[in-house]
Amino acid sequence: MSDQDLAPPDAELRALLLTRPVVAVVGASINPARPSHEVMEALIDLGYDAIPVNPAYPEVLGRKAYPDLASIPRRIDLVDVFRRAGATPDVARQAVAVGARVLWLQIGVVSEEARRIAAAAGLVVVMDRCLRVEHDRLVGAPFAPREPGAG
Repeated sequence: MSDQDLAPPDAELRALLLTRPVVAVVGASINPARPSHEVMEALIDLGYDAIPVNPAYPEVLGRKAYPDLASIPRRIDLVDVFRRAGATPDVARQAVAVGARVLWLQIGVVSEEARRIAAAAGLVVVMDRCLRVEHDRLVGAPFAPREPGAG
């Protein structure tokens, strides 16, 4: 699989990130040593609205955690997945079902089946990339705080 099969061009990714998507972090962890914990904390610090998804925890980083995407009671734009490749087709189906715009598989996670499921429903698919790293590379700075009642 070529690099361009793993993610859209930088200009498209930058434009996507500048929309400041609401991010569901699938596989979020309470363990600070886990990459999902570190990335979710960084996303919050960067100004993203990050929602933890993990049935094992009632909350992560002080935010209510949900057992799956369907349980989140509001819009989700981007699904950031910290799961093994074999679990990602099901996550892709859930992302499609909730109307997400982006399926993002973290570094080391590539699934052609998940890509096919998401892309067939019109989702942008990113694989083998870290959302935090790509934000830093393409956007650079944290977002300004949202105005009260915005977004």
